[in-house]
Amino acid sequence: MKDVVIVGGGIAGLAAGWRLRHWDTLLLESEGRVGGRIRSERRGPYWLNWGGHVYAGGNSSTGWLLRDTGIDSTPVTGSLAGLSMNGKLLLKGRVESYPFRIPMPWSARVGMVKAGAKVALAVAKYARIVRLRPGEDEATRQRRVYGFMNDRTFSDFIGDLPEDAEALFTPTVTRSAADIDQISAGAGVGYFSLVWNIGAGLSQSILGGASTLTESIAAALSDRVRLNATVDEIVQKKGSVIVRYRQDGVEQEVEARCVVLATPATVSHRVAVDLDRDLREALSKIVYGPYVSAAFLTDETERQVWDDAYAIATPKRSFNVLLNHSNIQRGLESERQPGSSIMTFSPGSLARRLLELDDDDIRRIYLDDLGQVLPGFADKVVEAEVHRWPTGAPYCFPGRGALQRTLTRRGGRVLLAGDYLGTLYTETAIQTALRAAQEAQSLLATDRQTAPHGPAPMPAAM
Repeated sequence: MKDVVIVGGGIAGLAAGWRLRHWDTLLLESEGRVGGRIRSERRGPYWLNWGGHVYAGGNSSTGWLLRDTGIDSTPVTGSLAGLSMNGKLLLKGRVESYPFRIPMPWSARVGMVKAGAKVALAVAKYARIVRLRPGEDEATRQRRVYGFMNDRTFSDFIGDLPEDAEALFTPTVTRSAADIDQISAGAGVGYFSLVWNIGAGLSQSILGGASTLTESIAAALSDRVRLNATVDEIVQKKGSVIVRYRQDGVEQEVEARCVVLATPATVSHRVAVDLDRDLREALSKIVYGPYVSAAFLTDETERQVWDDAYAIATPKRSFNVLLNHSNIQRGLESERQPGSSIMTFSPGSLARRLLELDDDDIRRIYLDDLGQVLPGFADKVVEAEVHRWPTGAPYCFPGRGALQRTLTRRGGRVLLAGDYLGTLYTETAIQTALRAAQEAQSLLATDRQTAPHGPAPMPAAM
């Protein structure tokens, strides 16, 4: 019997695996690679990226994991508030000035200023709501954050706006993989708080690309990781859990003292067949939005207009933001090296339109729009790859707050972990994984103490 079976090889499952590496564990991943929605590949001094790109640092669960695994990170450099719209590219200046510097009708400017003031007031309230209070645990804080303005959509909150005014809001809100008429008002406000206060939230980039972290953990776990292993059913027994899975077409079964279930809520609902009914129902209500991303490698030798930018919002395009991952390298080099690495990101309805097309068509659409944002860009591209994420990311919809207490209830030997359990993205995934690992260790210690025929085997020496 295994001590722990971890189901899911995304960042949550890998974080749990790392924390439990001194116990007898097995990690099952349905895909042929680990990392889930984290995916990057090294290209010389650069890396191509298709998934998560910025991470929490400092005194956070992510910061702990990076330090404990020995993975280096660096603060994101360059402008985070670039904007390209209606033929104008802005990379400097105060964000509040953008509606007056972008060509648009005065009616749109007035609408943007009014809605912007409303959002700014809400961001100030959100800052008070999100702050961890003395003596409070994270679960309590997350329930409060989910409940903030969770009775209506962001679209209902800002009201009807002229086209250009609404377009300026869209890139920030839709990074959740939901459109503004799907995401809750509080969650949309939270995204503006994140963007306007980047240093206080997701501010670190992993050197060498995000997959450096996931692949390093998988390498350390070695043969404990089984790829192409699809879990069909998880059943709890008295004192243990049975996991039934298929690997390379062969049906297999493993028993463990407990399971860390680190899969998307849709999968967790399907495979954990004997969870409490209300918990399974709550899992079934979690909603995911799609996104499509593409990574581009270029070969230019001279300085480019995008060199000092990290993120450029691109309303009214096929993607709503482009990210300059080579900006990290720009901050480390003494003289400008050839090439760049650029990522485009299309969430929500943008993704749904692209998912109907083949990769060549998506590349053509992206390159055409990139040429409009960054003239001459297409001529410099030497590699371009599209990645599709039909179940991209969970988002907070009106009413989502009512599910939180049930989803985070403790008990049983199937322990949940994943980014759908909180509002902090990859930080939530890692945070909940470490908490699940701690609960697993507590169960294992109790089992050892109460074993009828003497203590159970101790974990391997640290």
